Amino acid sequence: MMGRRSHRFPAGRGGMPRYAAVPALSLALALLAAGACERSATDRTPGRKDSVPPVETAESVSDGAAAERPVIVALGDSLTEGYGVTRPESWPALLQSRLEAEGYPHRVVNAGIAGDTTAGGLARMDWLLQQRIDILIVELGGNDGLRGVDPAATRANLSAIVRKGLDARATVVFVGMTMPFNYGSDYKERYDAVFPELAERYDLPFIPFFLKDVAGVRKLTLPDGIHPNGEGYKVILETVWETLEPLLEN
Repeated sequence: MMGRRSHRFPAGRGGMPRYAAVPALSLALALLAAGACERSATDRTPGRKDSVPPVETAESVSDGAAAERPVIVALGDSLTEGYGVTRPESWPALLQSRLEAEGYPHRVVNAGIAGDTTAGGLARMDWLLQQRIDILIVELGGNDGLRGVDPAATRANLSAIVRKGLDARATVVFVGMTMPFNYGSDYKERYDAVFPELAERYDLPFIPFFLKDVAGVRKLTLPDGIHPNGEGYKVILETVWETLEPLLEN
């Protein structure tokens, strides 16, 4: 069992991270990164095996040595699946390489699906939990905001995902997102509050803004100006590693 540790970050007005004060256009692009994909999770049957991408490493879960390794599952949408880049350029693959370079035994599972919502992620949890999960990284919610889903529903889905992970004795790393004012200030306020509220409620290691230092930076995005490119995912890896690395030896 790996311990849980709270990670607090500098907050600006309203409790949101200071670096979340990105121009509205950049934030809109950041949200589109989670949803403007060629494939949608709604095209897949929730809970089916083929709705979960395969393990990043070449080792089989059934292999004895692989089964003994601590497992990190990255549950997310296109930002985790690695839309628009090669598989080795996705941040879960980069994380696997970093772990191996640093001498950690962990095996990373990329459970990202482009276009996925919090409801889709929740529908996949029982299948994912058929294997042991030591650390669960939850990167979901951007598509909910893009589609104008009621923040109360997003909160309920994310809360259920977190509880399932904790009940399975996994350390849950929680990833936040923020909305522009496209749906009005009231919607933005309610949506933005979901992530820090849940992180505090469950005392989770927390990454307030997944696209920190990437959103709106042209040299770090694909030609569509939306999705991170290979260099962008290297930056995202550093954001994840800052929160994840202290948990690896617990």
